[in-house]
Amino acid sequence: MGIIQKQGLKSSFYIMIGFVIGAVNLLVLFPLFFSKTDQGLIRAMIDIGATLSVFCTLGTLPVVYKFFPFYNQYLGAKKNELPFITLVVNLIGFGILLLIGWQQKDFIIRKLGKSPSLAENFNYVYIYTFFLLMFYWLESFAWGLQKGVVTNFLKETIIRIITTILILAFGFKFINLATFIALFSCIYAIPTLVLLSNLIQSNKWSISNFKISSVTRRLRGRMISFALFVFAGQFFNLLARTNDTFLIFGLRGLSDTGIFAIATYVSAILEIPQRSLTSITIPVLAESWKNKDLANIKHIYHKSVSNLLAIGILLFGLVWLNIENLVAFLNWISNKQGGGYDALTKLIFILGLAKLIDLGTGVNSQIISTSNYWRFDFYTNVFYIILSLPLNYYLIKNYGLEGLAFSNLVALTLYNCVRFGFLYKKFNLQPYTWKHGIFLFLSIGIMLLVHQIPSNNNFVINIGIQSFTYGIAFYGLAYWINPAPEILDFFNDLIRNKIPALFKRK
Repeated sequence: MGIIQKQGLKSSFYIMIGFVIGAVNLLVLFPLFFSKTDQGLIRAMIDIGATLSVFCTLGTLPVVYKFFPFYNQYLGAKKNELPFITLVVNLIGFGILLLIGWQQKDFIIRKLGKSPSLAENFNYVYIYTFFLLMFYWLESFAWGLQKGVVTNFLKETIIRIITTILILAFGFKFINLATFIALFSCIYAIPTLVLLSNLIQSNKWSISNFKISSVTRRLRGRMISFALFVFAGQFFNLLARTNDTFLIFGLRGLSDTGIFAIATYVSAILEIPQRSLTSITIPVLAESWKNKDLANIKHIYHKSVSNLLAIGILLFGLVWLNIENLVAFLNWISNKQGGGYDALTKLIFILGLAKLIDLGTGVNSQIISTSNYWRFDFYTNVFYIILSLPLNYYLIKNYGLEGLAFSNLVALTLYNCVRFGFLYKKFNLQPYTWKHGIFLFLSIGIMLLVHQIPSNNNFVINIGIQSFTYGIAFYGLAYWINPAPEILDFFNDLIRNKIPALFKRK
């Protein structure tokens, strides 16, 4: 098993733990202690902060991804001034954001007329944005040093543990809502300090060099051009993925934002393997492009599609089979808030299907963005935002949240089709085999059969029966067709060796 598979599985494990904790937070603790409006407020803060923090980077993150290997090779850690330069640019970007926010304060408050609590707490968005910006900055170097497992643990697991602590503090009346929002806005402070300490202790990263090197002078033009194009593309991509939240709280209020946040989170379970692979494949792909190793890039592309599609189908089946159980649970636990979570059934199915299509295209985005054709990444992201913005606006105005979910499905499908076509035409990269098609077709058949199992009045029993039955059937299918050998080997080793070893120790 290669380094990408090993680190990918370990990273996926940490992300999975984080998702479990996050699921408890979002599906149990938040509905138990917070109204849907308060849940929408927190979701709005997260999405706005994520979008603004990427804006503040001003393109430094893709520069680090692509050029950090050159700096390390020619300068080493002590003479590398890239950390200092990118920090200065990020702080300038944050300063620009504060200036725009101060000048447009009245406009912002006016546009948030249907979400008054967000308007009252909007200043905390800037605090959240700053700490997230600093974490993104450090994370980009950690990825270059192949510390993606560390960053995913901090971002996916530690953040959610801190969130749990804050929710319980609010739930048991140790803090009020205003204090909760203030503390939540600083949630990335601890992971940022931990990551900074980890990088410094590695002796492969330093911020102490301020002198402009010959590498910067030689690559300056390429770096600026690359930064502007890729930054714009990444920002548009993120805006395309978060503008739905902006439209919801702008057009329908924070209560619907809270509903859509749950649907988005549950469907995002499918992203677990993809998010772990992103941090690990970027430095490997950048190195492969530098060495013109197209064979390795083709190998990574094929493996990413096989592994992501297999895990994605498994997770999609588990999610789809348990949607109604989830809705019943949420209506039960939030009874004092009036329930009202029935809209989640269709939303989660549609959004989950969109995520599965995205997974099925592997690491196409990372391959394009680290290649010499990175401008195409910008063009496709512009296409994505041009397509999704008017489509989102029209469908949410006429069909509500369900229309918005369909907009996500259509935009994401067309976006990935364009990227697949480009990689096939330009590099003859085509990662699919007959196994993928058969595996997908038979997996759908298993889902439909398991869905016919009679329901029990107890949703906990339903979840156990349907999940166990689907999991066993899916494992049998995966063992027979074997579309992703690394994943199957991992689970076989877990079942035959790791789990029995734990019981033997006891």
